[in-house]
Amino acid sequence: MALVSAVAGPDEGGPVRSGGPWSWRAPAWRTWPTRVVGFWRSSLSFRTVALTVVLSTVAVTVIGTLISVTIGTSLYDQRREQVEAESVRATLLAQNIFDSATATEDANQVELDALQNEAQTAILGSTSSPGGTSIAILRTPGQNSPQTIQNIASPDFPDSVISPALREAVAADDGRLSMQSVSLPPTSLGGGSPGIAVGSTLQVPTAGQYELYLVYDLSDAQATLDLMQRTLGIGSLALVLLIGAITYLVVRLVVGPIRTAAETSQKIAAGHLEERIPEKGQDVVATLGRSFNGMADAMQRQISHLAELSRVQQRFVSDVSHELRTPLTTIRLAGDVLYDQRTSFTPSAARTAELLHTQVDRFELLLADLLEISRFDAGAVELETEPVTVVRLVEDGVDEFGPLAAESGSVVSVVARGGYFEAEIDPRRLRRILRNLLGNAIEHGEGRPIEVEVDSDATAVAVAVRDNGVGMSPADAARVFDRFWRAAPSRKRPIGGTGLGLAISLEDAALHGGRLEVWSEPGSGSRFVVTLPRVAGGRIEGSPLPVVPPDRRGETTVPVTGEPWSDSVPAVEAPGASTPSSSTPSSSSSERGTDDD
Repeated sequence: MALVSAVAGPDEGGPVRSGGPWSWRAPAWRTWPTRVVGFWRSSLSFRTVALTVVLSTVAVTVIGTLISVTIGTSLYDQRREQVEAESVRATLLAQNIFDSATATEDANQVELDALQNEAQTAILGSTSSPGGTSIAILRTPGQNSPQTIQNIASPDFPDSVISPALREAVAADDGRLSMQSVSLPPTSLGGGSPGIAVGSTLQVPTAGQYELYLVYDLSDAQATLDLMQRTLGIGSLALVLLIGAITYLVVRLVVGPIRTAAETSQKIAAGHLEERIPEKGQDVVATLGRSFNGMADAMQRQISHLAELSRVQQRFVSDVSHELRTPLTTIRLAGDVLYDQRTSFTPSAARTAELLHTQVDRFELLLADLLEISRFDAGAVELETEPVTVVRLVEDGVDEFGPLAAESGSVVSVVARGGYFEAEIDPRRLRRILRNLLGNAIEHGEGRPIEVEVDSDATAVAVAVRDNGVGMSPADAARVFDRFWRAAPSRKRPIGGTGLGLAISLEDAALHGGRLEVWSEPGSGSRFVVTLPRVAGGRIEGSPLPVVPPDRRGETTVPVTGEPWSDSVPAVEAPGASTPSSSTPSSSSSERGTDDD
């Protein structure tokens, strides 16, 4: 095993010193699995090629293994038949030499040894194994013969491969050859190559039974098999690589148009409505491109049409609001004169002057709210942030609504927690949000206590307004931020309002990068929570105040998070368009919607 240096290189993990204490940097190789998994999930081409290569590798490996085993078995069977034939021939030749001898009981030892050497020479000459053959003639144990010949063996004969089981099978002398596959030791011919050991018996006159062992080296067959396996392995590898390359080219041809379509759709979604897929050929991909381009053309026409309608609507609302100011001012002046002289009128005329004065005030509020909504829709609003202590704004709002709360019988309490009360916000818009929420709480609080909570953390500041009045059903709570929507049109509205207060408050909160949420339950009141980032342009990690009141946490009520008003027109810029806007608001008015600008 090689030793590896423990010093971390530039791309390896290890202690790193960078102007401070030593810190540990993870090795680059540890991120490879994550990168591979990410690439696997994001690349269709990589998945397709990888799966094809893996499956092809498995298939080629299985087929190659079957071919290799089949060829190896065929080579072994062929050599085995050859070895068996040569062994039979060698045994018969040696036995004929001993049988033709004139040796008798009076034959001397020298003649027997000569016969043995002659037999050995004849056997070696009769074998033609390419890997070489080793021979041994051994006396069968347990015999009592008048004369014996000594055991002989080739200098390179591997005695260790002759197992006791083989010797027992040969000594039994059943008239058949005994064969056994062996592994030749490194010191023999071929060194560590496979072989076959064959045993048979010889009857030597006056000497008894002897055992003939022939060991054949099959290194030539093994070399042929190794060459075939190497060729098959190289061919399989080349085939897998070729399949991978072909798959990659095919995938590029198929995935390329899909990738182009995906990029084009992303550009269209980003507002580049003029982007189209190049159309080439008459195949299925070209048909897909033509269909996609047709769909894009239809979408562009529809979006342009809706954007134009939106601009007309914005211009209409803005123009009407501005144009109504002049006659409204005249009506206001005339109404103020009549209102100041109402004491000299008859009772019915005095009441008419009072109604005229009240409705003119409400009309002015409605115009102001419509102008504000039109600015939101046109994207023409900007924040004027400054460091503000939120608790002070809340206290000022509570003091402002103190007389109205006392008149309705509600007691407003302020609870301030946390230590980050100062935030970079637009104070005018936050005051408007607070006025809307406090006015709604007083109007719908049924004269019960109203709780205002202020809390903050390192990233956000939140204000919650909770009344204990009539509350709303889940369906009503889901629509409470809709423009001009009202849950109970017949309900008395002492504060007035235009039905746009909560919608404007929602837009004010969203303009800060915050949110406005509501929890409500019939008979248990409502709780509105506005959460704003402490730093202009910052992100909110979570609200410091929960939307669901602490005394209702165990119930299955679901709070509603207000969404800024959005039109069905996508937020993209059509050719010749400036900015998208909202659709025409409905003609009904909202129950929960006071607004003071």
